[in-house]
Formats: sequence, structure tokens, C-alpha cells
Amino acid sequence: MGYGLGFYQKFYPMKHVLILGRVTSGIGGDLIIKWAKEVLKQEFKELYQTINLQLPDEKSRRVGQSIAAASLPKIK
Repeated sequence: MGYGLGFYQKFYPMKHVLILGRVTSGIGGDLIIKWAKEVLKQEFKELYQTINLQLPDEKSRRVGQSIAAASLPKIK
């Protein structure tokens, strides 16, 4: 996750990243965040200082795609 975010920063400005999906349920989400932050701290110091990684509540983590779809802007 940390290396992926470091790569994506080349193309997308990021301030807040919402981590979603079934794999984040339980301790999995905490471990993903922990190690992503560690990689960012060691390899991408500037991004580490500006990015905010977030996990939603346990129920919302499992339905991540629907949350992401609901948050998309309307196309006119």
C-alpha cells in the first residue's frame, strides 16, 4: 500500500486516502495502515507528512465499492 501510494502521487494529488474492502476487516486494516505508514515514512517522507490514511467503521469497510461509487461526483 505504501509503495502504491508513493507511485500514485506522481499522477494524483492526495491529501486523504480512504482504505476500503473486505481485506481491511478486523486486524487486517490496522496492519495495512501501520505498514503503509512505515513505508511512507522511510521511502516517501514528503508524502508521509501530508497524507491522511483513514479506515471507516468495520461495517463500511466490507462494502467499500458502494461507498466509493456513492461518493463520485455527478456528471452533467
